[in-house]
Amino acid sequence: MNQAIIDLEGITKEYIMGTQVVRALRGVDLQIHDNEYVAIMGPSGSGKSTLMNLIGCLDTPTDGRYLFEGDPVENMTDDELAAIRNQRIGFVFQTFNLLPRADALHNVELPLIYSGTQATTRRQRALDALDKVGLGDRVDHRPNELSGGQRQRVAIARALVNNPSIILADEPTGNLDTTTGEEIMAVLEELYRQGNAIILVTHEEYIAEHAGRIVRILDGKIGSDEKVARRREARDIGVATKRSHL
Repeated sequence: MNQAIIDLEGITKEYIMGTQVVRALRGVDLQIHDNEYVAIMGPSGSGKSTLMNLIGCLDTPTDGRYLFEGDPVENMTDDELAAIRNQRIGFVFQTFNLLPRADALHNVELPLIYSGTQATTRRQRALDALDKVGLGDRVDHRPNELSGGQRQRVAIARALVNNPSIILADEPTGNLDTTTGEEIMAVLEELYRQGNAIILVTHEEYIAEHAGRIVRILDGKIGSDEKVARRREARDIGVATKRSHL
């Protein structure tokens, strides 16, 4: 087995709500390896969103050990955690999280602006990322001039622009119709084929079936963790020719 890029051991997460302690995670052990395609599933309140936030270094555990690419997260400074979020993890959200007044190119450039990349390099890398998801002809369009599928592909391009080792996708098809959602999943499939690790948070079985491993969270614990046949591996649906119609 190749290197574990995510290594969680005995992870707990507690929140204080009024006079009560909410135990969102209760001793989670999880390893995710380079170029794995993993779906994390669970009902509302199961702890899957908390787990996603911890994996993405958006939050820190109450107890337990988290190694990110071999480095202990608990020893990292705020700047080091910010660097992981900016450069080593690409985030794709259900609500796209695009700047409404900025065109596609500027939205994709944002992580590079935060990391201080020089303007000419920044523009070229953003153009390359948009071309990679089939939006080379939409670089000057604002979000309100794009379809839902196109907006999500701008978000995927933004996640890719720093060449991260992990794509963390939180309900990436949640605001899309089924057909468009399948084509977004085909884009993620292509990224997986190119070597990215994909961590997909979803409550939809048919979306999780794209993955080769399904981790189910229940009551803050891992209920099951199993490798599965990739029954819904992206089919030959002509992704390259359909992208312009999303």
